[in-house]
Amino acid sequence: MADRRLDTLDRRLLEVLQDGFPLTARPWREIGDRVGIPEDDVLRRVRCLTDEGIVLTVSPVLESARIGLGASTLIGMRVPPDRVDAYASTINREPGVSHNYLRDHDYNLWFTLAARDGAALRRTVDGIAARTRVSPTDLLDLPATRRFKIGVRFRFFPDGDGP
Repeated sequence: MADRRLDTLDRRLLEVLQDGFPLTARPWREIGDRVGIPEDDVLRRVRCLTDEGIVLTVSPVLESARIGLGASTLIGMRVPPDRVDAYASTINREPGVSHNYLRDHDYNLWFTLAARDGAALRRTVDGIAARTRVSPTDLLDLPATRRFKIGVRFRFFPDGDGP
């Protein structure tokens, strides 16, 4: 599908949606009030943005440590180009995987993984390695020691010009 230019209302709506979903009886109406359109128009536009693949999901971002996932790592794997899809499929079946990217690098498949603790993390990494049959020299395991940022916020208006 070809990319389309977002109109001002769509951009305003995307800005507001990234600010956090209102926990009210009528969240879509509250969002509409913030961008200046009726609730039904908000729903129609969000459905359209979702159908077009611009909005992937409207869901919470969870604080992993507070839900019992105290360990995380970044994994780089050296994967044969003709096996990337199979490896990615195996990795994506793990519930603790949050991101998985193909990169133009010697280690070409990168993913993040969270688990209850270091031992559970190690078991999961070992399980992925066994299921993909990746050699230890083709797996780079970089456990997190400190987190500086989680999440992303895309801006559609210069400072002060948004909703």
